[in-house]
Amino acid sequence: MQMALGAGYAWSVFRIPLVKLYGWTIPQVTLPFTISWFFLGCTSVLGGLWLTRKGPRVVAMVAALLWGLGVFLSSFAEHRLWWLYIAYGVVGGTGLGMGYIVPLAVLVKWFPEHRGLIVGFAVGGFGAGPLVAAPLAQWLMAQVGVMETFRYLGIAYAMVAVTAGSFMQDPPKGWRPAARAPSQSQSAQLADHDYALGEALRTWQWWALCLLVSLNTVAGLSIVSQAAPIFEEMGKVSATAAARLVAVVSVANGMGRVAWAWISDGITRRGAFVVMFLLQGVLFFFYPEIPTVALLVAVTFVIVMCYGGGYGVTPVFAADYFGPNNVGPIYGLMLVPWAFAAALGPQLFAYLRQTTGDYREGLRLIAAMLAASTIVPLLVSPPRSREAKGEQPHKDELEASRP
Repeated sequence: MQMALGAGYAWSVFRIPLVKLYGWTIPQVTLPFTISWFFLGCTSVLGGLWLTRKGPRVVAMVAALLWGLGVFLSSFAEHRLWWLYIAYGVVGGTGLGMGYIVPLAVLVKWFPEHRGLIVGFAVGGFGAGPLVAAPLAQWLMAQVGVMETFRYLGIAYAMVAVTAGSFMQDPPKGWRPAARAPSQSQSAQLADHDYALGEALRTWQWWALCLLVSLNTVAGLSIVSQAAPIFEEMGKVSATAAARLVAVVSVANGMGRVAWAWISDGITRRGAFVVMFLLQGVLFFFYPEIPTVALLVAVTFVIVMCYGGGYGVTPVFAADYFGPNNVGPIYGLMLVPWAFAAALGPQLFAYLRQTTGDYREGLRLIAAMLAASTIVPLLVSPPRSREAKGEQPHKDELEASRP
């Protein structure tokens, strides 16, 4: 399901064909992708709220239909750019947001002991979507044309995502996995009860998690959005070679989501963010001095892995701190500030490149931001709203990990 939704990352393969076919500008053709990602961030909370009322299967299947419908309707956008904005951007983006949150909310309930690893696989699937969708779209455009490709892909995405979404269901009431009991340090990082959305919003920890994922996005997406010109300017490679290197580095996005989420199961979510921020801070600081293209690609690969890692660790962080029952809307609403960070970060980085003539100032600014940001995961801790009443930590969380 996540791979079918993550196919939205493959939008760039349509950019040049649409510009050539209809004479639209590059910013005009890029805007449908921007709109769809903005709606992904803003509608995830709707999917989360709905699945708590109607269950994940209904939300998953409706979201899958909306995503497929948005891509299918894009095939009728001939000479009508506004139609593409509505179809792909608004309709498709709404489907993406509502659907993206479902597997995450379901999986944290089924695998309480290995939340990081299992959510990492889910968000990794989302990041890996373009590995299949991009070459498929290019082949279809060569066979049937651009608009017909939208039609076929819309049907295919809907069929795959609806079928996969039909398997989405919460564990039976009272279900408990047979697993080892958590250690004392692990129990200290769990919620004392399941928080409702409004209750979570009244804690400073919810805002701290929003800040963590937004800061990580600003840093990583700045590099992702400028990867090709960075390789050309700093690595002194051709445009063709730069495009190939971007494809290699893009694999790091999916790998990082799985790897860092899995690592966070061992070193805690806080520890994972501390390491990611420190590692990126050092790499961003020395980035302008990298002497060879091979080392440039390797460093970029690690940075993009950390960028993807933020998406793997944050939903598990939310489930740990606020309980798994309402993690859909609680994490979904975190993607609203994320949407603004995803839009503003790359724009600021590009502006600094244009005004200063190179990437040095932007890279050093991000390095300083990440170094200062390390204090946030060090300070954050689980909310303890029941301590004043002398209540014990959340029983469901503890029992879920016992045989």
